[in-house]
Order: sequence, then structure tokens, then C-alpha cells
Amino acid sequence: MTTAAGPAPQAASTMTLDNYRFPSHRLLRQQNHPDRIPLVLVACGSFSPITYLHLRMFEMANDYARINTQYEVVGGYLSPVSDAYKKVGLAESRHRVRMCEVAVDETSNWLMVDPWEALQPDYMPTAKVLDHFEYEINHALNGILAADGETRKPVKIMLLAGADLIGTMSTPGVWAEKDLDHILGNFGAMIVERSGTDMDEALANLKQWEDNIHVITQIIQNDVSSTKIRLFLKRNMSIEYLIPAPVIRYIEENGLYKEGGEAMSKQQAAN
Repeated sequence: MTTAAGPAPQAASTMTLDNYRFPSHRLLRQQNHPDRIPLVLVACGSFSPITYLHLRMFEMANDYARINTQYEVVGGYLSPVSDAYKKVGLAESRHRVRMCEVAVDETSNWLMVDPWEALQPDYMPTAKVLDHFEYEINHALNGILAADGETRKPVKIMLLAGADLIGTMSTPGVWAEKDLDHILGNFGAMIVERSGTDMDEALANLKQWEDNIHVITQIIQNDVSSTKIRLFLKRNMSIEYLIPAPVIRYIEENGLYKEGGEAMSKQQAAN
């Protein structure tokens, strides 16, 4: 995709709830293909730390949309979860937002980091996060300019996630039914296959939304995860070429994910 230059953005990692501004500097300003539906991909997650697979998912989804659908990807966002999530191994949100920021700034010309979810004092359900993107892009920005250069078109917002997420969605009691219906019924999802998840079984329990779930096959398998990266760091093992170099530098400079490091929880330190 071709991005349009926008105004110099305020760094996501410097924003607060008081000075928050929705990042749109890499959002395509005008659609290129008049016969396609503009699409923005949103990946919610811990990103503790962000890995090449997180970034690669967007490229796979972009290819999938272009080859297999009538969508035209016009933007992509990483939305790190807030500190209220209270997950073991979760670095402070300010670190996770900054790691995502340095990763996309140095490796991508179209991905952005939105700190809105990370800034929230309470855990924000995925359905509400997608509503936030719907509001910011289709109401505050009024969509994007159509290919004709005259009319404006609404943008389809879609969740981008790994297969482990769809596995939890198909497990009874994990997600509220109304949230599932809102996410999969109103927004839809692109799901990247990962080893260890039975996609057929997961999708069988989500049959009513199957038309809105797009499964993306990994042609080149990549099972790097944030959990494995943290384990490597805890064991003082190299993570070179597994995550972006600027993220490695940030982790080293801030002493993250090591015994006694700022991001280590008491529970991790005891293990």
C-alpha cells in the first residue's frame, strides 16, 4: 500500500489521557482502488515485547486482503493493552507503547501505534477498543477520500489476531456473547494460523460469524512469541534477529524482563 504523508505526529509514548490525539499520520488519505472497500487492521495485545511475528501479521493480512478479498488496506494499528490487564510478564504500558513505536518507526512505512487503550485506568474490552477506532476514523475523520477525489467513504475496521485468540473466542464462558457478536458480527476478524491451535474446532464453535472471519495461512511458519522472548532474556540468551533491533536496544537500556528488572513481576521473580 502507498501511504500519504501527514503532519508530524506526537509520539504515542508521550501522550496522556489529557493530551491524547488519535494518530493518523500514516493513514491513507485517498483510496487507490475505487472498486474496493477501505480497510483498517487493528491488532490488540500485550506486545510485551513486540516481535517480528506481530509485525509480519500485518503484512500477511495486507497480502491476503489484496489477493482474496475486495478490501484495500489503508492503515494498520497496534493497540497495546493497559496495565490494568494484570498479566504475568506485562511490562509497564509506557515501555510497551514505546517498544511498539520504535519497532514501527524503523521497520514500517504504514503501521501506527495508538496508545488510547494503554492509557486507560481500567481494562478495556476489545469490543470497546474497536468502537474507539470506528469513532476516530469514521466519525472524527469522516472516513477517507474515495478514489474519485470528491466523495468520502467509510472505512471497515477489522480485528487482526493470532489463532490463539480465536481459540479463546470459541471456548464457552471466556468471552461475553454480546462482545463476540459485536466484534465478529459488526467488525470481523483476520486470524493468522499458529501451530498448536485447532482452527477447524475453533471455527466450528463460531459458525454464525464464519463469513466475517478470514483465516490466513502462514506459508513460512513463525512461532516466535513474546513469552519465548521473555524466557530467553530471563536465561540471558540472545534474542538477536527474533525481534527488531531498536526494541532489543530499548529492552537493554531499560533493564526489562530480567531478574530484578523493572518489568519483572514478583510472581516471575519467584519462578
